[in-house]
Amino acid sequence: MESLSTEAHYVLQFINQTNRSVFLTGKAGTGKTTLLREIISKTYKNTVVVAPTGIAALNAGGVTIHSFFQLPFSAFIPDFSTPSTQPFLKLESRSSLKRHFKWNGTRLALLRNLELLIIDEVSMLRPDILDAIDFVLQSVRRNKNPFGGVQVLFIGDLMQLPPIVKEEEWTYLKKYYNGKYFFHAQVLKHFPPLYIELPKIFRQSDTTFINLLNQLRNNTITQNDLSVLAPYIQPNFEPENHLGYITLTTHNAKADRMNAQALAKITTEPQVYPAEIIGDFPEKAYPLDPNLTLKVGAQVMFVKNDLSLEKRFFNGKMGVVKALSTHEIIVEFPEEKRTIEVEKYEWQNIRYTLNESTKDIEEEVLGTFTHYPLKLAWAITVHKSQGLTFDKAVLDVSDVFLPGQAYVAFSRLRSLKGLVLKAPIQLQGIQNDPDVIDYASQKSEPDQLQLVFTQEKQTYLKNYVLHAFDWDEWHRTVKAHQLSYLELTDKSPKAAFKSWAHEFESSLSAISVQAQKFQLQLQRIFDGQLDYPFLKERLDAAVDYFYPTWESMVYGLLMKIEEVKTLKKVKEFYEELLHLETITLQTILKAFKVQQFVTLTLQNQPITKENLVTERQKEFKSTLRKRVLEDIKSIGIQPAEFEEDEPIYTRKKSSKVAKKSTYLITFELWKQSLSLEQIAAERKLTLNTIQGHIAKLIEQNEIQVEDVLPKERYLGIIDLFRQHPNSTLSELKEIAGETIGWEELKWAKAAWIS
Repeated sequence: MESLSTEAHYVLQFINQTNRSVFLTGKAGTGKTTLLREIISKTYKNTVVVAPTGIAALNAGGVTIHSFFQLPFSAFIPDFSTPSTQPFLKLESRSSLKRHFKWNGTRLALLRNLELLIIDEVSMLRPDILDAIDFVLQSVRRNKNPFGGVQVLFIGDLMQLPPIVKEEEWTYLKKYYNGKYFFHAQVLKHFPPLYIELPKIFRQSDTTFINLLNQLRNNTITQNDLSVLAPYIQPNFEPENHLGYITLTTHNAKADRMNAQALAKITTEPQVYPAEIIGDFPEKAYPLDPNLTLKVGAQVMFVKNDLSLEKRFFNGKMGVVKALSTHEIIVEFPEEKRTIEVEKYEWQNIRYTLNESTKDIEEEVLGTFTHYPLKLAWAITVHKSQGLTFDKAVLDVSDVFLPGQAYVAFSRLRSLKGLVLKAPIQLQGIQNDPDVIDYASQKSEPDQLQLVFTQEKQTYLKNYVLHAFDWDEWHRTVKAHQLSYLELTDKSPKAAFKSWAHEFESSLSAISVQAQKFQLQLQRIFDGQLDYPFLKERLDAAVDYFYPTWESMVYGLLMKIEEVKTLKKVKEFYEELLHLETITLQTILKAFKVQQFVTLTLQNQPITKENLVTERQKEFKSTLRKRVLEDIKSIGIQPAEFEEDEPIYTRKKSSKVAKKSTYLITFELWKQSLSLEQIAAERKLTLNTIQGHIAKLIEQNEIQVEDVLPKERYLGIIDLFRQHPNSTLSELKEIAGETIGWEELKWAKAAWIS
């Protein structure tokens, strides 16, 4: 990612080296979303991303708050009172909310292993919903610390649109809350998050405009400030007659009407493009209209960033449709004298699951929505413009009806140069909420951040290191397994392993005593002036001391698992051994991770999930794999196959939809030697769609073009490309006529550019 500001560096440090909750904010365009992606991709913590709405969750790559925490759609009273039974008003309290808890073992494990909760678009989060989240986490995790001990990263710009609380709900909620924003939640009264604001504005470079935005944001705008806008007032401006302008208005109906009217004025034939929806993807979460209607000459806007190296477009970039066909959309950027072919984008509906072997939280894809990332762009509501950037915009905000809406509208623009106002801006009604202005004054300065970080870092490190050598849960599990043999008869197949179980528990008991002594030594190290080199020295010595016993225990356990695989009627016993394997490896690898954590801290290196994996960790697992494979073969047992980087033994579970892109699902069927027609039938998709997938796979070098096109034919099409280097596929198809198919053009092009 681009170079980080001091504040952004602190956010990463607080997330990866402390347990302190953080509120990450910043004006529009400061890079909050970019930093969010960096955190998600690099953190070693078990992380879940949630957002108040389906679209916000989809854009953040997460799930909705209500679905993840299984919250009812109602207001939440943060006490144990009896909720209201008035008609048309749903209220829940702590006592009634518990009745909604229907957690299965998997969901409980997921919540109990959660380490970092990221809440995006927090400007829309109500305080009662945040208190409900806190209550759920404290209850499920049996931990009375805020959010059950989970670190929370709040992300958003409070100067944007506020949470929505109905008046009848507020009648009850105002007894518990001083306001309607997330920071009014009771859980944050005594444990507020650290307020970190990103300073640099990437979107605007016009200093006059930046000053105006700041005044508008801070409710300090004056009539003199507004006079700067006078030259930009053009009540008779018709955006349809001026290339590249989009109108920002306050109501959905108005924006829809303007887009429909502008499209109707174009006399060319419409082309409708349906979305490709696979698996579970709720209609309310659709990121776009599933049927995109376009005409040549239509003004469109991209709704996603170009993920390729070329970065040809970004979220909010405007263009004009130059050519359309059943298989192709060509968009022109007139001011740049450049055209591109638009490719489809895949949105994923995910849920979080817990890997039973590693105890890592992972994403499972339930469904996908694949569509062209375009929408008509003569008009858009201020609400839907949040997060977008425009070079030119007409602001129709004379009837602003929400605090912050004027700021959102103005901050979409890069500079005053592209601004048109339909009417003068009135001072009345455009102010931001005073509560937000007051809360914004709590932001932390860099010198304060350094002081807090130093304190929080040491507290976190102490807990992290001590916990790695707290083996009580491991020992309880092993002890329970050993005691289970007392209830067996001699005829039970499991009884033959009784002596091994006793030896396994004895080995653990012996090193657990030493681990407890080591914890006391660690406690003394942290109680004094922390000496990092000495701490590293003691950790290295401890790992070296325990390593031979760990290795012997894991080797013996894996051998027993292989022996049990050959027996009959031992499914429950086999499951017990798998559980022992999971907790044993998890505990040992945690000690390795802590050792590396301290090493990275001492070296002042970034702490990421990649950096925390050492060669010794890999060798520990790979060496044992090889030994087990060799030894079980020597006693006549055929081992199960597994991948090198997979956990040694895992239970296989089926999922609703594989965590693969739609292209890779097609690729798997292709590898089974199915024809394109058979793949289309199998996937219940059109042949055109499958042909498009093949083009993508050729571009990614997964499929060779010669597998679908004879070499002579491919070379002939390449000659056509060379003869007409500036032509679109539509124009080339017109030149070639019926001699070359659409799919052949696409496949040849994909191979040519790959």
